Amino acid sequence: MSEGRDKAAFEQRLKAAEQAAEGPKRDAAESDAGSARRAIELAMRLGVEMVAAMVIAVVIGWGLDKLFHTTPWLMILMVPVGMVAGLRNLLRASGDKTGG
Repeated sequence: MSEGRDKAAFEQRLKAAEQAAEGPKRDAAESDAGSARRAIELAMRLGVEMVAAMVIAVVIGWGLDKLFHTTPWLMILMVPVGMVAGLRNLLRASGDKTGG
């Protein structure tokens, strides 16, 4: 008779250990919320990448204009350079491997 109780206790402990190893169950709503949060984080990162590249390029152009007294030509020239750098950063951050 004690063999039956030991087996039942063992089965209970085994089932509890298997459930603990699986981790908490997540339903579809939680996984959808997590993927939406990751998408928002990626969109925010991409926006910051683009704006930062543009600001840095304009500041460099402005500084070169002050240095060489060529106002506003070098700053205007740096705007497309900033756009290209920002787009390149966007491609790199989004995971596209064809960007370089």
